[in-house]
Amino acid sequence: AYGSNGAKVITNAFVNNNLTVKSTIIFDIATEDIQGDLETILINSPTRITVVWAEALYTSLILQKALDVNVLDSQFTWILSTSISLTSFNQTDREKLIGILTVEPVTASIVNAPINTTLLHAAYELWQKYEPETFPGSTNVDYYALFAFDAAWLLIQSLQQLCSIIENNSSSCLSFNESSFCFDHHFINSDLLLNIMSTTKFLGVSGLIEFNNNSTDRINGSYYYVQNVQSGIDFTPVLEYVDTGEWQTYTGANVIVWPGNSLIIPTDRALLQGVTLRVGVIQETPFTIVTNSTDASGNTTVKFTGYMPALIELLRQNMGFIPDIQLTPSNLTYDQVIEAVANGIYDIVVSDATITDERLEIVDFSTSIFDNSLRVMIRVTPSTNINLLSYLKPFSYNLWLIVLAATIYAGILLYFLERSENETLQQKTIISAIAMSIWFSFGNIVGYGADFTAKTPSGRLLTIGLYILSLVLVASYTANLASDLTISKSTDIISGIDDIKNGKISSNRIGIIVGTAFEDYYLRDISGGIANYYPLESIDQLYSAFFEGKIEDV
Repeated sequence: AYGSNGAKVITNAFVNNNLTVKSTIIFDIATEDIQGDLETILINSPTRITVVWAEALYTSLILQKALDVNVLDSQFTWILSTSISLTSFNQTDREKLIGILTVEPVTASIVNAPINTTLLHAAYELWQKYEPETFPGSTNVDYYALFAFDAAWLLIQSLQQLCSIIENNSSSCLSFNESSFCFDHHFINSDLLLNIMSTTKFLGVSGLIEFNNNSTDRINGSYYYVQNVQSGIDFTPVLEYVDTGEWQTYTGANVIVWPGNSLIIPTDRALLQGVTLRVGVIQETPFTIVTNSTDASGNTTVKFTGYMPALIELLRQNMGFIPDIQLTPSNLTYDQVIEAVANGIYDIVVSDATITDERLEIVDFSTSIFDNSLRVMIRVTPSTNINLLSYLKPFSYNLWLIVLAATIYAGILLYFLERSENETLQQKTIISAIAMSIWFSFGNIVGYGADFTAKTPSGRLLTIGLYILSLVLVASYTANLASDLTISKSTDIISGIDDIKNGKISSNRIGIIVGTAFEDYYLRDISGGIANYYPLESIDQLYSAFFEGKIEDV
């Protein structure tokens, strides 16, 4: 109804005044009814400005629907895209229509801008000559008929200019390419015609007509006015817009009458003065602390203290509403509390709820009242006392026994291999020789050395094996000892969220309270949508799971 420039004017007005379209109400022209409950939608809306963008016939039906549910009064400011006849409404309803505004495109003459009167009279004469039965009279011609005439006149002038510059007389300047496909059937000189139209400028019957190559909208000649229902009988022009970018008072207009037959400019949002609001709060220290007190008569009352009740009281003092503070059930998750607001169980909830994209789809949030961040809580690692026996931990006791047994076995084996040719062993008793061989084996393993050398090839081969075993045992022992000492000095199982992403802790040892923003984060950014964590229902259950060793972090 407005056209591109009209939409631009309204959009600019909204933006310049920090206005946002909060919701859209659809009128079904097939059923001639509103989709949804109009009364509920408007009453529950934070705004009190309703814009109706519809044809005159449907606008009248929409207004009647609004009258039927009593939302067309001092509570709301209605702005229409077209004026309508008010005679179809009864006298009582007409009084409720006072204060309605319309924003409509008009011709230049309505706002005292110049028009081509000669062309206008000629057009009227042609109309009366060829279709006198449809001519409504010069004062009743619809503005859109004049817009259409100027569009047709622009096309005629452009075609005339096109034909005057086409030099090839062998073909018509109005030729079309012939094709069996309708989509390929087009005007041959279309680009040249559009260029001529973009550069054509003239004074038409609706005002100045001028375009450019960068836009299909008129760059000049945009005229609008605002009409106001002031008496319940007809519309009265009050504001005008004439290519200046600013709305001006319409010539002869004195005041704008607002809804409720008032001269006071109404507010753009719902007023809460004296309105009872069901305010939901979530028991969570220190935000909302719940205590029960009993008086001398034995009557028990619930008292709310903490940051959120103090904030509610401050809002009450400044806005004048009556708070009906209700404690949300403890078995509800944060997501379920948000859904309760969306379902109308609570008017508002004042709590430490986190703003997420999913929740913004069903409810509105205020500006954040405190900063929050994701934190990981882990079990405190007990301090470790390091003693002399700690140096045996790199190897298990079984491994130490195997090494000892291997040392003794290698020593005895060496004795039998070397006794026939090794003079050092021959000079000893059997027990002393075996002991010396075991000492030889031990010395090679620890890198200490021994008092004799192997003489036989078998003994030397056994010695090489002991050297290799020594290298393996020393490397393994050193690595394990360093690792154990590092871990024993560490105080945290994990150092940050990346350790959880990298699987340093088993997922079923990670506790998360269900229905919270943290659960959404875990599913979205860590587990890929898999609920493989340990589910918790409350803070109390969280601490219990910690103390019982069911989880390592949360």
